[in-house]
Amino acid sequence: MSHIAYYRVSDSSQSIKSQKAALTHAGLIEDEFKDEGVSGAIPAADRTGFAAMLAFVRKGDTIHVYAVDRLGRDAIDVQTTIRALLKKGVTVHVNGLGPIGPGVGELIVAVLAQVADMERARINERTAAGRTLARASLAATGLTHRGKESLGRPAKGDSTAVKAWRAKKKASISEAAKHFGLSDSTVKRYCAA
Repeated sequence: MSHIAYYRVSDSSQSIKSQKAALTHAGLIEDEFKDEGVSGAIPAADRTGFAAMLAFVRKGDTIHVYAVDRLGRDAIDVQTTIRALLKKGVTVHVNGLGPIGPGVGELIVAVLAQVADMERARINERTAAGRTLARASLAATGLTHRGKESLGRPAKGDSTAVKAWRAKKKASISEAAKHFGLSDSTVKRYCAA
């Protein structure tokens, strides 16, 4: 009977440290599996770390997760994942919620997964509304509603200056990147245009 932790973060700039700290403080965790930089839009079984964990777990094991939404892309995926684990004889322990068992535990997870789905939809709606407002403001005033000059990321450097300097100095991409404080890929993109 093993205690196993599963961690997931959607973006490679995020860290699993807080999830790990929350789950390992009791000293129960024997094995860990993780998916870093893997979107929640990908079904749990299709994630490398989660699939490896599924192959590893045995009847009587307990999987610890930080939150219900770490287990699936939507309410249906979460419920399917939990049912598959319960059918395998594995206990799912959600931080702050406790162990999930057949019956009432599944009902609680279903409700929580549905709430997470609703919140994801609301985030998407707010993001779309913000983009619409920014586009309208940019068209009317030349600045977004937040005072930015464009909708995307600001340019890291002047592509014309980079190309001209590189041609004048007959510099390599790496030399130009170092001189302007840019990445090699940014210099390649500027010089290819």
